[in-house]
Amino acid sequence: MSKEEVFIGSIDQGTTSTRFIIYDKSARPIGSHQVEFTQFYPEAGWVEHDPMEILESVKVCIAKAVDKAIADGHNVDSGLKAIGLTNQRETTLIWSKSTGTPLYKAIVWMDARTSSVCRKLEKELSGGRTHFVKSCGLPISTYFSAVKLLWLMENVDAVKAAIKSGDALFGTIDTWLIWNLTGGVNGGLHVTDVSNASRTMLMNLKTLDWDKTTLETLKIPAEILPKIISNSEVIGKICKGWPIAGVPIAGCLGDQHAAMVGQACRKGEAKSTYGTGAFILLNTGDEPVESKHGLLSTLAFKLGPKAPTNYALEGSIAIAGAAVQWLRDSLGIISSASEIEALALQVESTGGVYFVPAFNGLFAPWWRDDARGVCIGITRFTSKAHIARAVLESMCFQVKDVLDSMHKDAGEMGEKKNDKGEFVLRVDGGATVNNLLMQIQADLLGSPVVRPADIETTAIGAAYAAGLAVGVWKEEEIFASGDKVKTSTIFRPVLKEEIRKKKVDSWCKAVERTFDLADLSI
Repeated sequence: MSKEEVFIGSIDQGTTSTRFIIYDKSARPIGSHQVEFTQFYPEAGWVEHDPMEILESVKVCIAKAVDKAIADGHNVDSGLKAIGLTNQRETTLIWSKSTGTPLYKAIVWMDARTSSVCRKLEKELSGGRTHFVKSCGLPISTYFSAVKLLWLMENVDAVKAAIKSGDALFGTIDTWLIWNLTGGVNGGLHVTDVSNASRTMLMNLKTLDWDKTTLETLKIPAEILPKIISNSEVIGKICKGWPIAGVPIAGCLGDQHAAMVGQACRKGEAKSTYGTGAFILLNTGDEPVESKHGLLSTLAFKLGPKAPTNYALEGSIAIAGAAVQWLRDSLGIISSASEIEALALQVESTGGVYFVPAFNGLFAPWWRDDARGVCIGITRFTSKAHIARAVLESMCFQVKDVLDSMHKDAGEMGEKKNDKGEFVLRVDGGATVNNLLMQIQADLLGSPVVRPADIETTAIGAAYAAGLAVGVWKEEEIFASGDKVKTSTIFRPVLKEEIRKKKVDSWCKAVERTFDLADLSI
């Protein structure tokens, strides 16, 4: 192969697995590897990851992907110009600066152990649940990193001691990986990017820096926090001991923000990523829009230290694909996630069954951490096919709830429509291979759903950010990729309007049944 080959790598560190993908200059993947890692559920509502296992998964994925690309004749050693990084957001850990050892397992974004911390803050603070919304755009919720950090500071002796002695470092997964990739105890860089920082509850959305008032209110020491940088800039080089030592890390974004870049979402355009959860973001341009309908004001992306900041409205759904995993792992109704489509197609409807996967509460637009899962409308007629179809519908109803709120918040001016006057939802993520799921989504929205040829847009978004920083791509090229609809699949609604309305009313009844059930467990 020619020595002039140019490649960009992308670490995609998700909630259940880690991947490393190598792309060529035409953004075509030429080598990849994926590793699943352990989910720990020590108590009901608690979810943890082992940071060391995540680190090892990254190392294995990089080595194997590089080997595959080299085996196929690509000169990766000289052609790899930079890597980008994208990660599960909000997941929180604290480690020792001197030893590099985590002081507790990582507390995952969907973990609900902090509900008592949230209630306490809501009672004590004058603004209640929305006390910090003006500065950070986020309500007080178990979802965000700050309350997880407070739990660690209150409940883990090793964390208390390390903070007292000045040996503690706080970070989300991006920070943990970059620190280790750039040297760890030997001068590792303690940084995070604006998108990940915007999910902590601690960053001021306007200044893009840690909010001093918030830190004082929550009694969080600023010295344990990483430095905040943009999404696209050369951060540092990978240190010895890693498979691609010397290659610069040049892009970093939280997974949903990376998907926005991968989907080339300009102002007024929205995407929904279907993974463990589902995440819908609408680019609102250079001004944050405050939600009046239960959504989050957050950062979309900032592609360079001097680049303009794009903001977004976000609706986060805790359980989407995770409900399919539950059918597989906990109930044994299917033996692999891919089987759900064929099973659900055995019936034409759910037979009046509605399933709400409020396993750890409900996120947007409801924000009820007292909610728990329900399955209603069950009769003797109900089969596992009806339940499978109800699980798929639950994902789509939740996305519809968020988009309804988004339409209200953004208004006519804030949304881009196609030449037929339709609002188009761009979709991506592993679950979107399910054609039935996508058709149900279009039917419940009453508007088109567009699935790109490459559904793994988080990884390509991080690669774009890194390639942009080192001159492999220009911003116009990245956002022109949004016009590549020729290779996309479009799902159009076929459901009658009166049936759609009836189904939505029934769904809302089901959601209300989930409230105030957290105390059922004995």
